[in-house]
Amino acid sequence: MTRDKPGHRGFTLIEIMVVIVILGILAGLIIPRIMGRPEEARRMKAVVQIEGLETALRLYKLDNGTYPSTEQGLQALVELPTVGELPMAWREGGYLEKGKLPKDPWGNEYVYLSPGLHGDYDFMSYGPDGEPGGEGKNKDVNSWELD
Repeated sequence: MTRDKPGHRGFTLIEIMVVIVILGILAGLIIPRIMGRPEEARRMKAVVQIEGLETALRLYKLDNGTYPSTEQGLQALVELPTVGELPMAWREGGYLEKGKLPKDPWGNEYVYLSPGLHGDYDFMSYGPDGEPGGEGKNKDVNSWELD
């Protein structure tokens, strides 16, 4: 048998109840804010994915001197292109960590143009409606509009 040493007490029921109440209050304040904004969360995910694709494109350009053409598309980030100007030093294994292209948060392919209308390349997610343009919740997410 072991004896409790002085100063080594457990938590009292009151202390545990106070922690549970505090966690309940925090959950009551935070969860509705998160759950009430699924569309905003999808838009943020699209922004993060576009930024990740832009990073992969910069690495591609560093290795090969140019961005993939529109014809080669984003597939050039995961597979050695076989059309257009072939890359000089394509990285074995590709430029995306998981070896596959992500779809936008609404399940659609990202649109890629190179050269773009707004820079060296343009990325677009057409949003929940999957159609170019749109306003409000159907507004497109465009790479040239990101901060």
